[in-house]
Amino acid sequence: MNARTRLRDLRGGPAARSWYRINASTDAAVPEVFIYDEIDSSGVSAEQFVRDLAALDGPEIVVRINSPGGNVFDGLAIMHSIAGHDAMVTTVVDGLAASAASFIALAGDEVVMRPGAELMIHDAWGLAVGTAEDLRALAEQLDRTSSTLADIYAAKAGGAAGEWRDLMRAETWYSANEAVTAGLADRVEAPRKDTTAAGTGKARVFDLSVFNYHGRGAAPAPRLHRRPFARAEVTRKEGPMSTLMEGLRERFGLPDDADEATILAAVTAELDSTTAPAEDAAPDAPAEPTLQQIAASAKRLNLRLVDATQYEQLAAQAAQGAQAFARQQAQHRDTVLADAVRTGRIAKAQQPHFAKLHAADPEGTEALLAELPPGVAVPLTEVGHAGEPDIDHEAAELATSFAKITGSPWKDSDR
Repeated sequence: MNARTRLRDLRGGPAARSWYRINASTDAAVPEVFIYDEIDSSGVSAEQFVRDLAALDGPEIVVRINSPGGNVFDGLAIMHSIAGHDAMVTTVVDGLAASAASFIALAGDEVVMRPGAELMIHDAWGLAVGTAEDLRALAEQLDRTSSTLADIYAAKAGGAAGEWRDLMRAETWYSANEAVTAGLADRVEAPRKDTTAAGTGKARVFDLSVFNYHGRGAAPAPRLHRRPFARAEVTRKEGPMSTLMEGLRERFGLPDDADEATILAAVTAELDSTTAPAEDAAPDAPAEPTLQQIAASAKRLNLRLVDATQYEQLAAQAAQGAQAFARQQAQHRDTVLADAVRTGRIAKAQQPHFAKLHAADPEGTEALLAELPPGVAVPLTEVGHAGEPDIDHEAAELATSFAKITGSPWKDSDR
């Protein structure tokens, strides 16, 4: 959020300037939108921009940017309108994309930096007049806004939002190549000679004194290599032309990065072959695919070409390895179960049952066997005694005599 812009808004901004316009004439192959001013009601206003962009319905749109930023909420509205448009939108940083203009640039399906262009990110700014409570509320709002912006940068370039927040706090400036390296832009490309001029008259020069640094030349080098960021995947909207090109690449087995000239050459060759005399080729003989076409098809299908002999060797080695592993597992199972029988944890008759359990769940079965106490199924120590019981013959004779004399049975208590 640009503090200088907010100050100007408080005291009443100047009349709107003419540095924002849309080139949507029928002569232009692709409609162009120019954001060549500050992002606010007196420069590029969100209200007007969103209306004008929604009126464009072509398959492709180019948004060209040269702006020091401005009101963060206007910037977010513009960013979302670009990202949500059905067309394939390319954002091009012609000169400067600072502050709010930086995340507007990231809204494109493809982000292009012109040579010499710069991009800057920083924490949100704000002004408040009021009580301590008012200032605390503003500080909390700025923190929330800055966290939102850090998420936007992380979504485009990868990495953690906290790392991007640190770069924002430091006010980080990027050259064109540095922006690509950081993941904020996709490529650096010089303008073609037929590129539409941004306008007539003297180019607008922005006052950068409100920032800590007056451009990349006055700023420290950005922290690009402290820890490489993983680039986020970008889902691109497909226009009719890009879909046609992809279809032709697939039809002719061309690499994914084949340019228009290569595709045109393949189409021309195909047309020439279909108009050639019949005697030049057998009428029904299918054309043999070229090595380049085979390699391109394999790459597209995520396949790897392998020599047949090498493949057979690898397959045989894999089968041998699987058999050896199976034998090793069976030997281990037999050892575990034999030990369980030896220690009396299971009976010999239970061994086939536990073999099935082990085949289904080796770790669980071994844990169960380890928990069983030794001898629980088959005792390992002597239980009771074998042989005839000891008999007191003298006591038996006395008991018999006592019964004959008294007529009553002998009791131990009578002793």
